Amino acid sequence: MTDEQEHSNLPIEGGTITSVEQVLRKRGYYLIYLDHAEDAALTLHEDIVVRYKLLKGTVLSEAAIEDVQVASERHQAYMLAVAYLGARARTAKEIERYLLRKEVQPELIAQVVERLENDHFIDDQDYAMRFAGTRLRLQNKGSRRIKQELIQRGVAKRVAAAAVDSLDEEAELQAAVRVAAKKWPYLKGEDRERKRKLMMFLLRRGYPHPIVKQAMTNVTQEVIEDDDSQMLDN
Repeated sequence: MTDEQEHSNLPIEGGTITSVEQVLRKRGYYLIYLDHAEDAALTLHEDIVVRYKLLKGTVLSEAAIEDVQVASERHQAYMLAVAYLGARARTAKEIERYLLRKEVQPELIAQVVERLENDHFIDDQDYAMRFAGTRLRLQNKGSRRIKQELIQRGVAKRVAAAAVDSLDEEAELQAAVRVAAKKWPYLKGEDRERKRKLMMFLLRRGYPHPIVKQAMTNVTQEVIEDDDSQMLDN
């Protein structure tokens, strides 16, 4: 929790704004003084100051101050989330988890996530589509592995499934062939054992069974034997 959150949570009686001073070492924040008190009653971002017209001489009731405090907490949570999004795209669930770690109240988190979605800062469906394409293209991961990773990031199962279903099957096969061809020369043992190791490697990479079969056939130049095929089907 930030200093501003802790400060804004304190109960404050109503009063008249007698001074509004900029915080020198925190750009965009202002100190609000009531009734000539020595200490500031509120520390607020300029957006809140402007929205509520918190000027010198404004009279604030206790209820009005509570409204300002809630708006300030919501704004701080929103700005935390926007900064977190600055590094890379995030899912709604990742935003929720991050704000929980920052000790933001759950009801505020829900409001922040809704606003981020309305502002198009987060879109799980678009995120899933882009994530799936990147993982396949740059990391040569299979669709089953990609789906699992999306779910781990908080993407709904149906959204994750739709994203991997949209992947080009031929592109996934070529990715499987690339990783299989790279792995095959380094596998030790008899050919049968090497093929079994290759098969397990491709499955761990998340490729579906039909893709694994075809990739192995392409790389080893042989149709995999019936018992190996049965193992893939189980």
